[in-house]
Amino acid sequence: MTSETLVKALDAPFAEMNGATAHRMWEEITELSMREKVLLSVVADVCQQTLGLPFELHVAAAARLGVSADDLRELLRFISYDSGYPAALAALARLVEIEREQGLPKPSGEGHELDIDGQGSPMPAPTRQAVLNLDAPFAGYMELQSRMRAGMRRLSVRERAFATMTVDVLFQTLEESFRVHVARAIASGATPEEVRAVVRFSAQFGMTKTWRALRVLNALFTETGTVFA
Repeated sequence: MTSETLVKALDAPFAEMNGATAHRMWEEITELSMREKVLLSVVADVCQQTLGLPFELHVAAAARLGVSADDLRELLRFISYDSGYPAALAALARLVEIEREQGLPKPSGEGHELDIDGQGSPMPAPTRQAVLNLDAPFAGYMELQSRMRAGMRRLSVRERAFATMTVDVLFQTLEESFRVHVARAIASGATPEEVRAVVRFSAQFGMTKTWRALRVLNALFTETGTVFA
C-alpha cells in the first residue's frame, strides 16, 4: 500500500491536501537532494515526536533512497544534543520497531570514535568563549557533546549543518545557534539559495515557524553581506 493510499484511507480531502503539499516540497524544491530531504524529515519527526505514521513513511522512503540503517542511527546520534536525548532515544526505539515490521536491512553496528574523556572541542573559538563566559559548567557540557560527534563521517558536514538548521527552525532557536549553523552550512559549500531552501522545506512541519525563520535568515544575510546569485 502506497503512502498516498494510506492517508486517503484516513481522510480523502486531507490526502489531497497532503499530496499537493508534498509535491511542492519534494518536487519543486530542487536545491536539495532527495536524500537531504528525507534526512530533514526524520529530524522533524524526532523534534516533534511524530513517530507514528509520518516516521514510518519517512523511514521507508529513506530505505528506498539508499539511506542506510547506519546513516539513520548516526543522524539520531548527531541531533540528540539539540533535539534532546529523550526525544532521540524514543525515535531510536521506534526505528528498531519499524525496521523489524517492514523487514528493512539492519544496521551493521558500526559506530564512530567517541572522545568522551578528552579536553576542549571542535567548536568555533568565538562560540566556545561566548558560552564559557555565560556558564562554565554548561560550556563543559557543550564541549563534551561537540567532541563526541567529531568522529562522525557517514553524514556530510553539509547534511549535519542542514539538520541543525532544521532543529533551530522547529524549536525557534533563531539567535546564536541558528547563526552558527547557517555559517557552517555556507562554509561547507552550500549556496544562500540552498540554505533558504532548507528553511523553506521546513514549512510542511510548521508554516508560521518557517515564516519567522525566513525573516531572521534574510536579516542575517543582510548583516553579513551574503548575496544571491
